[in-house]
Amino acid sequence: MLGSIGRCVPSINVGVVNTAGKAAADPLFRRLRSHGAYYTQVNPDRGLQTLLDFASERAKSHPIPYAHWYLDGGQQATYSPSLISVSYQALEPARNLLLARMQKHSEAPGSGPENLRSGMAALRPSDLRLDKTVPDPVLARFQMKLLTEGSGTQIFSTTFAQWATRETLRRAQPLTLLVRFAPRQRQRPMNELLSVSTRKVELDPEGSLVDADMGAYYNWINQQRLTGADHSSFIAWFENHNEAVAIGPAVPRGTVSSAPTDLSKILSWTV
Repeated sequence: MLGSIGRCVPSINVGVVNTAGKAAADPLFRRLRSHGAYYTQVNPDRGLQTLLDFASERAKSHPIPYAHWYLDGGQQATYSPSLISVSYQALEPARNLLLARMQKHSEAPGSGPENLRSGMAALRPSDLRLDKTVPDPVLARFQMKLLTEGSGTQIFSTTFAQWATRETLRRAQPLTLLVRFAPRQRQRPMNELLSVSTRKVELDPEGSLVDADMGAYYNWINQQRLTGADHSSFIAWFENHNEAVAIGPAVPRGTVSSAPTDLSKILSWTV
């Protein structure tokens, strides 16, 4: 656990799906719709900023250590310092250092997955230079664990976002959690994925959307495992698009709304 958090304040988990503007081939949020309300006419204007402002206000109203988080699978948007933020892009130097170690290990004679696992478990924040870039030693160790304990968090941004959410829910039980999925790179041979290359990464918007849709569902499942989950709320939104789903005690289950709305209204109805 990162901190002890009282459950007297209902928690909210907000997921943002950003996949470079690609539309969904299959119905989006189909696994979540039966648990809450599905909105088809959400005004996307200033949507991300609305969510960031909401999270910031919650942090100011309930100033509890490690209680309010913003996780980003890409490059962070401008956010309030009242939020604890971890992003895939900001961890690029640490990820590259770790990938170099992993590649060196894979090329060594007689190496195997068990030896690699043992070596990664023995790493410290200083080995990835996180002690220089993250002032909070607790947060530095948390970020190191995200990269060394999660399978694929060093390579795929969607995997990073989903695993970071899981670990934040498990370790911190936050009151506010804003998660943003971003496009990931395309699948390539493992030796190429492990190499630190300066060439432009080819993105996979379609595959990223599938990952993010499933990741949002997993995040909701993990939230349900926390004490007080029946009083908590969950929102998932397709960034820059009109689709969103909201789940919470005040939200009718299995409903669909085609009335024009925006994220501010959905937040007010959900929380």
